[in-house]
Amino acid sequence: MKDFFRVHKTAVIGALFLTSLGVSAEPRLALEDAIDIAIRIDPWIAQSIQLQGALLDESVAAGALPDPRVTLGAANLPTDTFDTGQENMTQATVGLSQRFPRGDSRYLARNKKEELAESQSFQQEDRRELTVRAVTYLWLDLWNAQESIRLIDNNRGLFEQLADVAEVGYTSAIGGSLQQDIIRASLELTRLDDRLTVLHARLETAQEALGEWVGIDTFRLQVSERIPSNLLAGLTNTAFDTNDNSVIAHPSIRATDQLIDARSIDIELARQAYKPEWTLSAQYGYRDQAPNGQDRADLFSVGIGFDLPIFTGNRQDRTVSATIARREAAKSDRMLQVRRIRAEARAAAARIERLDDRIMLYRQTLLPQVEDQANAELSAYNNDNGDFAEAVRARIVELNAQIDFIEMTAERAKNLATFRYFTASTSGPSSFSLKNSQD
Repeated sequence: MKDFFRVHKTAVIGALFLTSLGVSAEPRLALEDAIDIAIRIDPWIAQSIQLQGALLDESVAAGALPDPRVTLGAANLPTDTFDTGQENMTQATVGLSQRFPRGDSRYLARNKKEELAESQSFQQEDRRELTVRAVTYLWLDLWNAQESIRLIDNNRGLFEQLADVAEVGYTSAIGGSLQQDIIRASLELTRLDDRLTVLHARLETAQEALGEWVGIDTFRLQVSERIPSNLLAGLTNTAFDTNDNSVIAHPSIRATDQLIDARSIDIELARQAYKPEWTLSAQYGYRDQAPNGQDRADLFSVGIGFDLPIFTGNRQDRTVSATIARREAAKSDRMLQVRRIRAEARAAAARIERLDDRIMLYRQTLLPQVEDQANAELSAYNNDNGDFAEAVRARIVELNAQIDFIEMTAERAKNLATFRYFTASTSGPSSFSLKNSQD
């Protein structure tokens, strides 16, 4: 009977080392597909494109002359009889005037709108890069929870079988199992259930968050089982010298540069206020016949008008000073933006290097060690030379190490996505290649 129990225990434990390869018929959402969908349906990009078109239309309008002004009137009409032929100077008038804005203000206003429109194109590039990073983060959160759940589900059978073995050994009175072994096995199963509940909550949260980007029709899909190979690649361009200009090509910096150029045009526009604004006018006056029937000549008038910007202290000077201050503030904001991008890129690179060290340590040393320890403890318990609690504890340690490895892999991929966003360039390809990205 004792030999039968030992054979039974050996069989059920040995069978648990076989990894199930369950095939899922459900479609899986690849990362590159999620990114492509998110970019295509992003309402922010559509809004920016519309705004860019509006700015280009406004640039054409800003460069055009103001509409001419037509005036109709009656001049020198006698108030005693209101007879248009009574007085020689009574006339019906029609006038046309054209205003000419100050200096180069039309040209500058058009250029300002064009600069703002060009800024939108760089903002769209930055938004695409931000979308790549955001969707990658959410996809990796979903992958992390999904793979952790799969790992626990694959190992849950072991603890169930260990509980059965402990119960059989306890009830047979010859298996050497103690009551605390049964309690310990049941406790570990409860902890696994609690852990699965937490992971399922994380999974559903990630699904909902990813659904905001890719649409309600796809957010319930499972993600691919493998992280794209380009997110497992090594680092490039990890060094950022204080005089390095590589960050200047970042879309967000280029967008800020366009805004600074627009501020510079504002300064020139403000300086145009020192120049006069001209108005050209012409007027034709029709005169009726005299009371005796004599024809009277019609009248024509032409004139030029302009203002005199001679009191500039409280208006023009102040306006120019304010626009200069706003441009300098924009330059300071750009400087802070460059510092932040460089610091974030360096921080991400540092985290990746440390995670690479940990991943290598886990892969080469820690995971093989905990696996050997778990196998040794199970073998000792199987041969009645080990403690049940130690066997379970060793298996829990191995499971935790495997889950930690999954989390580290996802965290490393997230940091690489962050690093690529902060090192993105408008002159180069997107930080995420939609081709050849899957193993």
